[in-house]
Amino acid sequence: MNPIATKVAVIGTGISGAVCASTLAKNGFSVTVFESGRGPGGRMSRRREIAEDGRELYFDHGAPYFSTTNADVEEMIRGWEARGFVAEWKQNFGSFDFITKRFVDFEKEGLNKKYVGIPGMNSICRALCQEHGIESKFGVTVGSLEWLQNNDSWSLKDSNGQDLGQFNGVVASDKSTFSQRFTQMTRKPPPLDLKLIPGLANMNKEVPVRPCFALMLAFENPLSSIPVRGFSFENSNVLSRAFCESSKPGRSTSSERWVLHSTEQYAESIIARAGLQKPSDEALSEIAEELFREFQKTGLDVYVPFFKRAHRWGSAFPAASIAGDEKCIWDGTKKLAICGDFCVSPNVEGAILSGLTAASIFSETFSRL
Repeated sequence: MNPIATKVAVIGTGISGAVCASTLAKNGFSVTVFESGRGPGGRMSRRREIAEDGRELYFDHGAPYFSTTNADVEEMIRGWEARGFVAEWKQNFGSFDFITKRFVDFEKEGLNKKYVGIPGMNSICRALCQEHGIESKFGVTVGSLEWLQNNDSWSLKDSNGQDLGQFNGVVASDKSTFSQRFTQMTRKPPPLDLKLIPGLANMNKEVPVRPCFALMLAFENPLSSIPVRGFSFENSNVLSRAFCESSKPGRSTSSERWVLHSTEQYAESIIARAGLQKPSDEALSEIAEELFREFQKTGLDVYVPFFKRAHRWGSAFPAASIAGDEKCIWDGTKKLAICGDFCVSPNVEGAILSGLTAASIFSETFSRL
């Protein structure tokens, strides 16, 4: 089958879906990307907030950066750097011990390269989704996927039952497409029922996830008592890591902005009490106060910020791989691929590798038809 006449739907515009869509388009496929959110990124999203005085503030409130040891991913990153939407984050990092109230294990600059999107982490996904051969549809939730045996194709409909078109293949990079956790959060069944696909029936298990709360803070002046721009917390049941958003390349330095992530233990305790439904603004305000108080308990000179807001990541961070060495889940009969960091390793590099693998399988399969 001629790739240019082959239509593939990619559901989800996190880094895995974006990389897969970009690679498929480069290989001549006609790609349509569906994203329920207003823009691309997934947990690489960039959050825009407005302070009380009207100032615009931006935060990478999901993945703060990414690293790689894989040669294929490194080559891809070099291309992104050349195009200007990725840069190395050259700062010092370390760990903070809550017991001794000291920074320990300082990491030397350049020892482990850390990359960020420019001007935000979502810039990578946005650039990839804008490439030639890709039609991106944001604000569109795929409500159902039906396999049409007679046409050897997929029929997609949105959450209101409106037709989204027919496709020769589908890539599901968003866990909510098939995850039962989606049912718990929305009280609706996931669009794709893996039980209907014999080749994937044994994969119809829940993707283990690590919930997390992110705290976004903005200060008028630098927190000069903190000698590093990113660090993990040791011996805290509440906080796991902190990163100075405004120290990243390509960011505004008109204020000092930090993003803190909670521990999985803390997030699980909140969810156990409140459930998986979206937290109210009041609940998020209380959580923001709790996280900030823990930050102040470090003994560092952390003064009151002019902006403070919490965000819940209910299922964005996977806890394990479900695909192993295959790097993605594939059903050749119905031309369906499932890819994401949850297939390889729970990080950006794993998501990229899974997306590349899914695109490669599609290309090899359709070149034989």
